[in-house]
Amino acid sequence: MEKRIGNCIRKTKETDIAITINLDGQGKNQIDTGIPFFDHMLNGFARHGLFDLDVKVVGDLEVDCHHTVEDTGIVLGQAIAEALGDKAGIKRYGSFLLPMDETLALCAIDLSGRPYLNFQAEFPTEHIGGLDTEMIKEFFYAVSYSAAMNLHLKIMDDGNSHHMAEALFKAFGKALDAATMEEPRMKDVWSTKGSL
Repeated sequence: MEKRIGNCIRKTKETDIAITINLDGQGKNQIDTGIPFFDHMLNGFARHGLFDLDVKVVGDLEVDCHHTVEDTGIVLGQAIAEALGDKAGIKRYGSFLLPMDETLALCAIDLSGRPYLNFQAEFPTEHIGGLDTEMIKEFFYAVSYSAAMNLHLKIMDDGNSHHMAEALFKAFGKALDAATMEEPRMKDVWSTKGSL
């Protein structure tokens, strides 16, 4: 496979975002969104998915975290889509069940080209650090739609909000790594339609 790197930039009146992702990396990352807890979550995603990830975000955090988190999801999804190209030779599907102390999270992905998010997680707190917990769903919605992936995330056993969020982000990294892996027996796109 050729190098699978996506590099996307998005500037609006609300945010200025640049993201580069290497799907065949080692988990190295430089992340600065202005929200330390969100940085921590993206670090877990990159490290456990073995993606090299550079994220630089300047957002209107004086308003709230909404635009920063949602727009980061949009740009990350675009970068993932760019890195995948035509998706020839990948496994397409990936899933992972991840324990985090008392919490258990499930992530399942189909890189189908058909965006959809099924998100089942009820956080016991409204905030974790400077991140509104309701924005976690919005982040994954933005990623799933801009990357055109079918994404299912579910907390099987809940608990501490920090553990729940971390389990979701790490499970997402592991499942995406599995879905983007090369399948040496499949040289074309894994679809009866011939394209994804």
